[in-house]
Amino acid sequence: MLIIIHSETNQHTIAQNLGRSEYSYYFVLKEYRPVLERLGRVVEVADPLTEVDALYEECRASGEPCVFLSFSPPHRTPVHLMCPTLPVFAWEFSTIPNEPFAGEPRNDWRTVLQACGAAITHSSYTVNAVREAMDSDYPIVAVPAPVWDRFAARGAPLQGQPPNGPVRLKIKGLVADSRKLDLNAFAPRPLRTGKGLDFHAPVREQELLLDGVVYTSVFNPGDGRKNWEDMLSAFCVTFREVEDATLVLKLTHHDAEEALSDILHHLYKNQSYRCRIVLIYGYLADADYERLVQATRYVVNTSYGEGQCLPLMEFMSCGKPAVAPRTTAMIDYLSADNAFLIDSTDELTAWPHDPRKAFRTLRYVTNWTSLCMAYRASYAVAKEDPQRYAQMAAQAVSSLQDFCSQAVAEQRLQVFLGQLFERRFASDPEMRGA
Repeated sequence: MLIIIHSETNQHTIAQNLGRSEYSYYFVLKEYRPVLERLGRVVEVADPLTEVDALYEECRASGEPCVFLSFSPPHRTPVHLMCPTLPVFAWEFSTIPNEPFAGEPRNDWRTVLQACGAAITHSSYTVNAVREAMDSDYPIVAVPAPVWDRFAARGAPLQGQPPNGPVRLKIKGLVADSRKLDLNAFAPRPLRTGKGLDFHAPVREQELLLDGVVYTSVFNPGDGRKNWEDMLSAFCVTFREVEDATLVLKLTHHDAEEALSDILHHLYKNQSYRCRIVLIYGYLADADYERLVQATRYVVNTSYGEGQCLPLMEFMSCGKPAVAPRTTAMIDYLSADNAFLIDSTDELTAWPHDPRKAFRTLRYVTNWTSLCMAYRASYAVAKEDPQRYAQMAAQAVSSLQDFCSQAVAEQRLQVFLGQLFERRFASDPEMRGA
């Protein structure tokens, strides 16, 4: 079997696309690739419109099954190729786009899904949304990015135990520490005093020391889904008098000033507090990323919805319990056994790529009071109940193994692609003749 793969973001463009819309599809492709290579020959193409069908014709001539996996949302998936094409996409809203807005027929995802005849996504939530729009037996499978194996191996030496003493990280980039900054430098311009950050200074390596009860979140601050404002304000209020509570925000974005400025302004507005807030904008080598995981007691998510949420999956695979809402894709792997769950309510919103901003779907808004309660309860467990913490850590590892291990991904993809080829064979006289 030949499996052709493509993502608009690739190894050559990821640096400038980091944090931009749909950049994460490249990371999903990378996690899929080892599994796909166990199922068949894998070829990555740069230009699907010129490369895919030529490869497909070669396979047809030799009788070899061939499929093109487009790691992209349906409205960016080619639909006129001869090669069987499957979009591999994430989605976190209650309905899929079902209107051809902006003069683009593919914006009605039903058109694309019908043309492709099948699709791959990452959660049961999205499977249900697709089948509501198509029909109840539309061929779609949930295969999360298989990150568990790699991150469980990193977390195994920790065995659900907090670090013994401070953890040191080296960061090539910017570090903003609430304990070292003059936050008045980030006040509204008429009130601004003191020295801020030089966002245009040459990148240099910095050392960061983390201790106490560390909460970590990894996200793109330009992604409107992430709701970091509630995450930050609830932390500052809950731990206003708590010196050993630290919130680390590891930011993925292509522009340092754009990534940090608004968050720093919110740090100014939430003064004063004794807890610590650390913003990291820069590169972490694998060893230092592992040390960040080691220092972390809880991974945090407060988003309005997730197509799967790779950082949450990665930290939980390492044995870090979560503070997060059990909505959208997170329904598949969060529970009271591995997370402090945050309540949420749904509200009307627009599909993110709809220029009309027309209310056509739902997102899930964090209950701020519930978030504060989850922070307090998690801190109490970290400080006073090591046995429960260890149990939650073990449950995080086990739950994520069931959700996003390579073994799970391989089994689901093998069955799904096998069924796809069976259907194609039955409907294609030329293939039967071959």
